[in-house]
Amino acid sequence: MNPETLLGSPPIRVEQNWQERDSILYALGVGSEDLDFVYEDGLKALPMMAVVLGYPGFIWQNPEWNVDWKKVLHGEQSIIIHAPLPAKGHFIGETRITKLIDKGAEKGAIAMVGRQIVGGDGKHYADVIATIFLRGDGGFGGSPDGAPVPHKVPSERGPDLSVDMPTAKNSAMIYRLSGDLNPLHIDPDVARDGGFERPILHGLATYGVVGRALLSALVDNDPSRVRRMDVRFSRPVEPGETIRTDIWIESDGKAAFQSTSIERNVTVLSNGYFEFTA
Repeated sequence: MNPETLLGSPPIRVEQNWQERDSILYALGVGSEDLDFVYEDGLKALPMMAVVLGYPGFIWQNPEWNVDWKKVLHGEQSIIIHAPLPAKGHFIGETRITKLIDKGAEKGAIAMVGRQIVGGDGKHYADVIATIFLRGDGGFGGSPDGAPVPHKVPSERGPDLSVDMPTAKNSAMIYRLSGDLNPLHIDPDVARDGGFERPILHGLATYGVVGRALLSALVDNDPSRVRRMDVRFSRPVEPGETIRTDIWIESDGKAAFQSTSIERNVTVLSNGYFEFTA
């Protein structure tokens, strides 16, 4: 890996003319049936949609970076909402590698990737922050410090709320149309090559489904009240499974959460943090 080239690369700029149809397609991909998010009459945008706005695609195959891209793993995801997302408009996303953390030759490296989303008029709507594990690129001589500290879930007591959200068997087929065309999520042969029995749901689709659970439980499905959502990806969801999200209210406007697959009784999202207007 060439760390100087990664950190010194200019921002990857993506411009989109986003239509109501795109917002509806995203909402359907994360399982929404609420008319506020799937019907053009008074359409609202789900805040989690920020993850697909200005998305630059799979950037890790850039030959100048020399990253072992087959060992790249999406570890954590955060959105910070500065203004409610409109259901349509002109968006500009600028993606940067903001930090590299060296965990050692055997443990790999961590890349912090930030994307700022603004409108065509310059209005700052959101920041999208991802933690990416570069499992084949440790030992480049960088600092091992500076990795984000996951939010602690207060598991010493039971959750204050629990919400179950089903996923459809074709949910990955729909979600991929919002921009992530990785064949792992649709092609059985590619899934088996990756060690899975069948295609898995996109991690960011799981993120969107869980976001819907949080909106329903904490802000009465009002997207204008959402400020932040952080997660750590633990295990993939198989399309058709039901995701249970346990929520702990920590204070006014702050909550911790964790999500599990009911069918397999495994944690799929951990160390969740949600910030909202109470």
